[in-house]
Amino acid sequence: MDHVQQLELCMLGEDEPTHHTEALKHEAWKAAMKDELKSIEDNETWELTTLPAGVRPIGLKWVFKLKKDAAGNTIRHKARLVAKGYVQRRGIDFDEVFAPVARLETVRLLIAVAAQEGWEIHHLDVKSAFLNGELEEEVYVVQTPGFEQKESEEKVFKLRKALYGLRQAPRAWNIKLDRSLARLLVGVYVDDLVVTGSNIDEVKKFKKQMLDLFSMSDLGLLSYYLGIEVKQSEEGIKLSQTSYASKILEKTGMLQSNTCQVPMEQRLKLRKSGEGKKVDATYYRSVVGSLRYLVNTRPDLAYSVGIVSRYMECPTSQHLAAVKQILRYIRGILNLGCSYVRKSSQELNLLGYSDSDHAGDTDDCKSTIGVMYFLGGCPISWLSQKQKVVALSSCEAEYIAAATAACQGVWLSRLLCKDDRKGACEGAIVG
Repeated sequence: MDHVQQLELCMLGEDEPTHHTEALKHEAWKAAMKDELKSIEDNETWELTTLPAGVRPIGLKWVFKLKKDAAGNTIRHKARLVAKGYVQRRGIDFDEVFAPVARLETVRLLIAVAAQEGWEIHHLDVKSAFLNGELEEEVYVVQTPGFEQKESEEKVFKLRKALYGLRQAPRAWNIKLDRSLARLLVGVYVDDLVVTGSNIDEVKKFKKQMLDLFSMSDLGLLSYYLGIEVKQSEEGIKLSQTSYASKILEKTGMLQSNTCQVPMEQRLKLRKSGEGKKVDATYYRSVVGSLRYLVNTRPDLAYSVGIVSRYMECPTSQHLAAVKQILRYIRGILNLGCSYVRKSSQELNLLGYSDSDHAGDTDDCKSTIGVMYFLGGCPISWLSQKQKVVALSSCEAEYIAAATAACQGVWLSRLLCKDDRKGACEGAIVG
């Protein structure tokens, strides 16, 4: 088995069927498919009807996923009926499709506020979230693969509510959810809700209202979110991705490698036409992509991962060696993450730093920006990226970095001001 296949197994799981005929042979997957259909029917998502003349129905397919906990143990077999939304046509099958989701900076900011105030953070998962969105357009889909109704095979389903895969499904669900939210701090990432607030009774009341309104799973205190491990205590909250990082090391064969002290050598200069022979680009992109997600709790990796991300088109052994050094560094400090501690001060001051090199990229002479923001002394937002223009001086490069940091600071301060918290909107940017 090559490295690409190993990484795919890490991300996808070994026992997920690729077709519904295969899934129907296993009781666990068959039960999951029936649960999905029951959710659709209980929600009155569709009605069986005759297809109108001149209308083309949208196809359906089954998607299967093993749901696992932070330790990698299978906790649920999940089957999702998905519409083939790629055949939809704008203006005919849908109009608006945009739906906002919480950025991870927003989630970290919410966690920092909760840790500062000593609030509990609760986790809700909406079952079949998109099935709650009400459609404005007339949409028809074929009958469910593997569950076609006998003697009515020529009929189709007319959708009353959205299905996963439809272009307008995320927006329809977001509109429905937005009408139902209470005045609490709620982070929404599609069907995952993170809820916190100063009054625990209000949080419990909100959870009960949501459970009555939608089919949801109350996951209790937040402990695992989007692959991120969350540990809540009286001292504060810690975010880490230890299990995720271990899987990356295991599937890349670096779990037993020697450790190193820094993620990248000082003054290392990489070029697109790097030294050494070319390596498997698919494998390189997979590893770097995994590392990019790890940066969500590891700001110490932002710069080095940003550098190796520039050479995905045609990587060489020199680029791969830089990636392996990052992996060796991770192995040495596997359990590190971000800590958000409770402090005595009642004010949350927003403090940001920006920096830039000058013409650091050896291929196009563009500079690299570094930005980091702290809320109450805890890191909430960071980035390291190449500037979009060529700076003619180090002064110009610093101004560009400061402007980028200012934009991020304005967004963060406005997000904080929505909570009307004393001191939350006060901030500073240090170059």
